[in-house]
Amino acid sequence: MSPLLFLGAALAGGVGAALRYLADLGVGRVAGRRYPWGILLVNLSGSFALGIVTTALPEQALLLGAGLLGGYTTFSTAMLDTVALWRDGERPASVFNAVGMLVLGLLAAGAGLALGALL
Repeated sequence: MSPLLFLGAALAGGVGAALRYLADLGVGRVAGRRYPWGILLVNLSGSFALGIVTTALPEQALLLGAGLLGGYTTFSTAMLDTVALWRDGERPASVFNAVGMLVLGLLAAGAGLALGALL
């Protein structure tokens, strides 16, 4: 990997993290903070976009996939939200967050792969 590509992926990761923050903040303002809808949206849209990138734009997978989308999506926040929901007595929401994030993420990634293959 060239130093320029490394720098581009690092910068794209920073942009992705900022986009994640803004998306989570915006969705939280609309939907409320009782359930982490923003992080769900981020992870599902990121899974879908990564599916498209890896099939339709494989030469951009490092910059867009690992960089931008790697900074945008977040597994650790999703799992922390799951534990917080459980701790706060929101057991059904906690289970949905853990299982739903996995199942919906797989479906989103599959849909992105299928769409990317068509492009």
